[in-house]
Amino acid sequence: MHPNLRQKSALIAVVLSCGLVQAGSALAEGNNSAQLKRGALLVGIGGCADCHTPFKMGPNGPEKDMARGLSGHPEQLKLGSPPKLDSDWNWAGSATMTAFVGPWGTTYAANLTPDRETGIGAWTEKDFVQAMRTGKHVGVARPIMPPMPWQAVGQLPDSDLRAIHAYLKAQPAVKNKVPEYAPPSATARTTAGKNPG
Repeated sequence: MHPNLRQKSALIAVVLSCGLVQAGSALAEGNNSAQLKRGALLVGIGGCADCHTPFKMGPNGPEKDMARGLSGHPEQLKLGSPPKLDSDWNWAGSATMTAFVGPWGTTYAANLTPDRETGIGAWTEKDFVQAMRTGKHVGVARPIMPPMPWQAVGQLPDSDLRAIHAYLKAQPAVKNKVPEYAPPSATARTTAGKNPG
């Protein structure tokens, strides 16, 4: 059975409208495709996932948990006391590679996904660039603590920082409330309370 003229016309209209929609979205994507590619390259070279994507145990040892990509320290993971630090070993990292302790206190890798409540979803491009330039968190204005290399990242040109921001905003949003930074005195109290010596 062959389609009649009316069915053919409807089919042609559907095909054309799909093509126009795809062409329109391709044009919109083409405008920022190069920026997203640049952002992906910079995030990869910068090793952002090394700290902001938690590790899990896989069949061959620790591996990045890509289901939680760039979501920072897992909120449900409560860590014990950090190891005792001295002049030979003055900082340490958690097994997930998302929490760090040192002379600065205890820091947790931030959620860089576009979740509006727990990530950077509410950050504008200007907010992101300013945070990387000044080393201050948006809103709370608390310093961005080690080991985040904001000083190096902040040396990138604005176009690269905008590309990183665009790439991060294009990632899947993961709801994950990262624990708050603990200053050295709180870290020392925790360590002294649980580790004899």
